[in-house]
This record gives sequence, structure tokens and C-alpha cells, in this order.
Amino acid sequence: MSAVLAQPAPSPAAWAGRMPLLDAAKGVACLFIVGHHLCRYGPLPEAAALLAPRLIGWLAEHGRLAVQVFLVIAGFLAAGSLAPEGVMRASAGNWQRVWQRYARLAMPYLAALSVTVLLAAAIRPWFDNEVVPAAPVFSQLLAHGLLLQDVLGYEALSTGVWYVAIDFQLFVLALAVVSLAEWLQRRWQLEAVRAAWLLALLVLMLACASLFAFNLKSGLDATAFYFVGSYGLGMLAFWVGRIRNPWRWGAALALLAAIGAEALAWEWRIRIAIALVSALLLALSLRRGWLADPPAWLVTRPVMWLGRISYSLFLIHFPVILLVNALVSRAGPHSPWIDLLAMGAALALAMGAATLLHRWVESRPATGRLTFSLLAVLLASGALVAA
Repeated sequence: MSAVLAQPAPSPAAWAGRMPLLDAAKGVACLFIVGHHLCRYGPLPEAAALLAPRLIGWLAEHGRLAVQVFLVIAGFLAAGSLAPEGVMRASAGNWQRVWQRYARLAMPYLAALSVTVLLAAAIRPWFDNEVVPAAPVFSQLLAHGLLLQDVLGYEALSTGVWYVAIDFQLFVLALAVVSLAEWLQRRWQLEAVRAAWLLALLVLMLACASLFAFNLKSGLDATAFYFVGSYGLGMLAFWVGRIRNPWRWGAALALLAAIGAEALAWEWRIRIAIALVSALLLALSLRRGWLADPPAWLVTRPVMWLGRISYSLFLIHFPVILLVNALVSRAGPHSPWIDLLAMGAALALAMGAATLLHRWVESRPATGRLTFSLLAVLLASGALVAA
């Protein structure tokens, strides 16, 4: 990894998530996840499956695997943000970094949860379906606001909220590892090249611990340790992709592939296979310069737009699915074609709602005042529906 330091750092805008190919990957992955939830929740997919059984069945069963792409990309961007040269970036204190990450994740998340709580309360009296979340209690709302709902054992208020909590945990864990490497560098008085090696080794050890142990224990799936194998592959892919010497780059890429292959030989998991392929493609794309300058056919305007709103779409699509399922069901008997068209309408409405959430909330500067205001709105929403 010492050759990483010889590679000029990309522009700061690149690590702000403005790599076109990354945006495209996030957009496509998000579309699979929304499709998974469309085909899994509510009565609509049951009848629509008569018209497209293979597609709807496949999305309902396997669409969730696209979350691995998000995990790898998140690790990739975390490495670029925290330690692009293999040592801690001196841009902010650790607590400030943690707060910034929480606020950036929480603002649209809290807004989307408030919508879900209010909408679920509105349709619950006349849409009797298990997909509708139960009325929340105050402690459940607070746990969601603090991203602790799964750790504390509360029922989720919306589908996919587990990922937001895991993303935050993974960032804090990555920050802790980078901080440990920085502390060891000072204590052992290591030069920058050796410090970069040390950080890569620590991340590799943590990723291997997950791939060969933690990820095999389903009881840990509420913690970052279950997912840090995929996240760590993304971090390592970032540093591998920046190695300048072609022989060292090839050797590092082969090592990354060998570790992933050994983990799959230890116990086959399709989710880890997808994470490994994603990490290798990211390392290759960074090396070749495709992330910032991809082929034009890969980054069309619709795909780029979808990538920009992907997080908001991930957060807001579930209440839209709830609403469309409830309205169509209330309308009375109908044909499978109506249900299939309604699923398409739900997707279009979710994209529209995501565009508004992205514009009004996600794109705004992350501030404590706005974040706590949105948390207060969530708690107030719970109190309103409980009244």
C-alpha cells in the first residue's frame, strides 16, 4: 500500500459523492431495492405475479442483495473521506465527524419516518394488512431517531431503516479504526508510508474477522460487525485503486480477490460474492479513471438523476407503496393488470416524492437546529397518532 501515497489525490468534489459512475451504481442498486419492496409488500404483487411471475418472484427473493453495492460504495467513500492517503485526514475532530455523519443521514431519514408514521395512522383503520406498521410508542420513536431501534429490539417503523442505522455504525467503526492507526503512528513514531500499511492491515483484519466469523452469525445482524466485511472490502478497494505501480496494483487486487474467494470457499454467501465483485470493479474503475470519466452510455441523465435522489428514494418509497396498496385495495375487486399498473404508478410516485425530499431536506446544509427540529417532528407525529 505504500505506493498509494504516490498517487495524486482526486479533487475534493470527487469524495463528496460526485463521481458519475458511483451515482449511476447507486441509482441502479436503489431501483432493485425499491423493486424488491414493491414485489414483496402488500396485496398488489400477489395478483400482478400472475402476469410477470418470474420478474416479480425474482425481485421479491433477490432484489435485496443490491444493498451490498451500497455497503461497498459506503466503505469506498469513507476511506476517501477519512484517510485518502492512508493516514487520518486533518479536517475535523472525531466527534464533529460523527455528528456530521449522523446529521447527514438523519435529516431525510427523520422526515421520511414522520411521513410514514402519519400515513400509517391514516390508513390503518380501513386497510387491514400486516404490512402497515403498528402505532408507535415514544421509546420506539426515540430509538429510531437515535438509530438504535434494532440494537434495542424495537419493531421497525419502515422497511429499510435498519440500513441507515448500520451505515452510521459502520462509519463510526471505520473512524475508530482510522483513529487507532493514527494513535499507533504517533506512539511508534511511524513515517507516513508505514502508517498507511498499518491502517490497511487493521482494516483487512477487521474485514476478515467479519467475513470468516461475524457474518456467519445471524444474531449479529443488528450490528456493524456483521456487515463490516463488505464495508471493509470497499475501503480496501479505494486504496488498491490508487496504487500507482502496475505490479503492486495487480498484486494488491489479486490479494483482495483471493481473500474474498477464500471467504466464499469457507462458506458460500451470494451477498458476499456481490460485495467482492463490486469492490473489485471499484478498484479497477478508480485505477482506470472510469469513476470520474465513465463511458457516456453508462451515465445517462435519467440514471444520474436516479443516483442523486437514491438515498431519498430509499427512505420515502415505503410509505408510497403503503398508500397505493391501500387505495387500490379499497377501490374493490380489480384485475391483475390494474395491480401491475398500480405498482408502476407507485414507483413513479415514489420517485416524485424522493425528488421533493431530496430538494427540501437532503440537499440542505446539515445543521443541529434542523436535525433536532426533524427529530421533534417525528416525536410529535407519534404523539399525534397516539392521541
